[in-house]
Amino acid sequence: MSVATAESKTTAKPLPERVRDYLAELGKRTGGDIRSDSFSRVLYSTDASIYQVMPLAVVFPRDVEELQAGVELAAKHGVPILPRTGGSSLAGQAVNEAVVFDLTRHLNRLLEVNTDEKWARVEPGMVLDPLNLQLKQYGLQFGPDPASSNRAAIGGIIGNNCTGSHSIVYGMAADHVLETGVFLSDGSRAHFGPLENGSLTAKTQLNGLEGKIYRELASLVESPKNRAVIRDNTPKHWRRCGGYNLDRLVPGSASYMRPQDPRFNLAKLLCGSEGTLGVMHEIKVNLVNVPERSTIAVIHFDQLYAALSAVPTILETQPTAIELLDQMAMKLCRGVREFARPLSNFVEGSPNCVLMTEFTGTSDEELADKVERLRAHLKSQGVPATAVTEAKSLSQQADVWTVRKAGLGLLMSMKGDYKPLPFIEDAAVPVEHLADYVTQIEEFCQGLGSQVAYYAHASAGCLHIRPLLNVKQAVEVAKLPAISDFSVKLLKGYGGALSSEHGDGRSRSWQNEKFYGPELYGLYRRVKQIFDPHNLLNPGDIVDAPPMTDHLRYGAEYHVHVEPDHVDFSEDQGFHRAVEMCNGAGICRKTTGGTMCPSFMVTQEEEHSTRGRANLLRAGLSGLLPTESLTSDRMYEALDLCIECKACKSECPSSVDMAKIKFEFLARYYEKNGVPLRARMMAGIARASRICSGPLAPVVNGIAGNGLVRTMLEKMLGISRQRQLPRFASEPFTTWFKHRGPQRATGNQVVLFNDTWNTYNYPEVSIAATEVLEAAGFDVLLPGHFCCGRPMISKGMVNQARRAARDCVEKLAPFAEQGIPIVGLEPSCLLTLRDELFELLPDEPRTAKIAEHSLLFEEFIAKLASEGTLDLKVQQAVGKVLLHGHCHQKALVGTGPSKQALAAVGAEVEEVDSGCCGMAGSFGYEAEHFDVSLAMGERRLLPAVRAAGVDTTIVAAGVSCRQQIKHGTGRSALHPAEALHGALFPKR
Repeated sequence: MSVATAESKTTAKPLPERVRDYLAELGKRTGGDIRSDSFSRVLYSTDASIYQVMPLAVVFPRDVEELQAGVELAAKHGVPILPRTGGSSLAGQAVNEAVVFDLTRHLNRLLEVNTDEKWARVEPGMVLDPLNLQLKQYGLQFGPDPASSNRAAIGGIIGNNCTGSHSIVYGMAADHVLETGVFLSDGSRAHFGPLENGSLTAKTQLNGLEGKIYRELASLVESPKNRAVIRDNTPKHWRRCGGYNLDRLVPGSASYMRPQDPRFNLAKLLCGSEGTLGVMHEIKVNLVNVPERSTIAVIHFDQLYAALSAVPTILETQPTAIELLDQMAMKLCRGVREFARPLSNFVEGSPNCVLMTEFTGTSDEELADKVERLRAHLKSQGVPATAVTEAKSLSQQADVWTVRKAGLGLLMSMKGDYKPLPFIEDAAVPVEHLADYVTQIEEFCQGLGSQVAYYAHASAGCLHIRPLLNVKQAVEVAKLPAISDFSVKLLKGYGGALSSEHGDGRSRSWQNEKFYGPELYGLYRRVKQIFDPHNLLNPGDIVDAPPMTDHLRYGAEYHVHVEPDHVDFSEDQGFHRAVEMCNGAGICRKTTGGTMCPSFMVTQEEEHSTRGRANLLRAGLSGLLPTESLTSDRMYEALDLCIECKACKSECPSSVDMAKIKFEFLARYYEKNGVPLRARMMAGIARASRICSGPLAPVVNGIAGNGLVRTMLEKMLGISRQRQLPRFASEPFTTWFKHRGPQRATGNQVVLFNDTWNTYNYPEVSIAATEVLEAAGFDVLLPGHFCCGRPMISKGMVNQARRAARDCVEKLAPFAEQGIPIVGLEPSCLLTLRDELFELLPDEPRTAKIAEHSLLFEEFIAKLASEGTLDLKVQQAVGKVLLHGHCHQKALVGTGPSKQALAAVGAEVEEVDSGCCGMAGSFGYEAEHFDVSLAMGERRLLPAVRAAGVDTTIVAAGVSCRQQIKHGTGRSALHPAEALHGALFPKR
């Protein structure tokens, strides 16, 4: 399919008249946020699956009444609708040609907690991790723990009947749902909960759709013939979320007798219905106690078959979880800094795979005994484990779960068009058959010429198997149904479940009649007809599904518009493939920790997530949006709030590098639309700083501080008058360095990569660093470079950045070739030498040597401390320190060296999980970004600084971070070099 043809089938297609009428009436009735433009529709056209379907529109109901109006009017106009939360669905149930209701924006509250009875009432858009953080104060949590818990919301978790790593303890989500408030397909309101003592009879006598549902459903499940079909044909494996949960309404079925299941509760049926039976607006869930203590034994194996065969034996020791990490996932993990470090803390050597086996208890002694019994049991049963390591501390266990939860994204970080795809990954079999099932699937796929990857819940017989396929090729697309058919055949033989936590969706709904048989499938179809007679709720899901190869995100007809890249994307195999690295998992939507994605954390807009930006760019590249949209103002708006923090480079397991992608985008955008004056000025800050500092500094500072001038700058250039502009130094660092005279030579040399800010605006930082380095026994040299190129990179000015990069290479290469360390103070500048230098000068052989010898100041000090060669005469311990890490520093290095360097001079360091400060170079100075910039800082950093005692030193390596802290709190933050300097030369 050509690009033009693709456009004609998407953006050029007008909305049906009934949809336009629906949206118009809904807007009049609610005044809500309703979007039907192409960009908004593209943003909600994907989830974490292999599918892409353009929705009809997107609605953001502000309250329950607006949601009800949306459902009611949809019935009136005959418009299909799809309730959606985080969009992390792996089977494609969160995309459809329907009006999407995003429930995460406003319907996201914890309504009530009953600690005595251990339950909570929540709205469907409440994300699980924030919910559990609120419940933690009561010692409670929601039991099921899907790996997507930092962005998956309760509505999606219940709608999918999710579970997670601890499913052998907590079962499925349906085991914890007590009641639901729901809007039925006609917009009427119903409340589903346990019915006992004749109350079902009363329900069947109600008027309207609710009464009809109770009458017809009760009749359906009370039929002896139907009961037999349900009992006999529902998979016996307890870990099942596929089809509809009719078995939970029938006495004598495996799941019916669970103590959480009263006799007749339609809330249980709504679980796993994937938005096809009703739209939930409130959910009452059971809560469990947070385990007092836990430990994780990591069992190493040289063969996957041996590991899987050992699972039944391990289960005999009663663990709470057994998770598998295979060789491929570990290899990918070692290639991502954010995950390589935690992996090294619990994996020894290079095993083929490991089983991460958790135990809980009430004391350390109890846990130690359980692990020792595990070791003894493995030995007595002849299990060929090669090693057993243990993660005892909370930080060690956090490392294990960090790597485990990143498994999906890590697998998707493979470069190129072959990807490990989810479509049979959710199968579960009895654990005694797990090894054989996996072996047969692997052999079948290899017979087709395809490798497979694995991860996940070995304890429940659910091993997420992902064949590596290139579905941009027709021959590979044909493998999808072939592999699925083979899996279904095996599962029926082994008594397994087709869907065990990820749901049916577009991946598996088409197999439901074959898997469950025509009789049970017929009952499922009848359930759908009872609840949704006009087929308006997520149609085509669970029953009456289209073929699995319809609406693939990539397919044989997928093509991209390719232009020459301005920046080197050869490692990604081109700019378009760098964009395609995003698989839609949506980790960039998390808000409870880390840095990615700062703008989404503030705005909660999908287009301000890394996933949203990647979706829009891919749509422009592939023709889903017109090709000219790639350099349009609307695309610029979507990327404008990307502050190029690089957090996605490390925190996204798929390593989507949106900072680099934006660099390329800006180059293309400015090439077509011209470079604004403000961007040119910001990019040329190094030259301007040289001119304005020194003798001219008092004059320039006076002018820049004038209120009238600041108002003019805001009106003419968009530089916020609410910001205090950095002052230029009357004596730049380079002048001080030159005039201070010769120093006693030690023979140990270090190059101080003096950046623009700490040379011309804050020379005291460079002076402090120089004197600390000299105190450590080094002769300090200056390279004499012009600029690292970072300001030009931020503004997409590739040619200017490349010239600056070449200058850096010429100045720094002679030092690097002599093995002289190159030490930098500003993270964004120094780390340019270890990152963008390769992208700007891919054919320059000397860049690797420069990168090898380039270190942040704190890295250099920490390295000396680790080697035992740091000899600093501390005169006054630093004391309490509140540390904030720079975004680039956290993404590429981590804050460990900062803590180690500060500890070397007696600092008691507390690091704030602050995310991004929000200043981000010039971003926070730009008038249109001022409010967003401060909002980013106010999330965690600025409140933490205000709460810090006066005896606490605030430390931040980034100049932008220090500026934001000063502007937002009035407190001054020190660079780590200044903190060390104060310990060596106190108030001299």
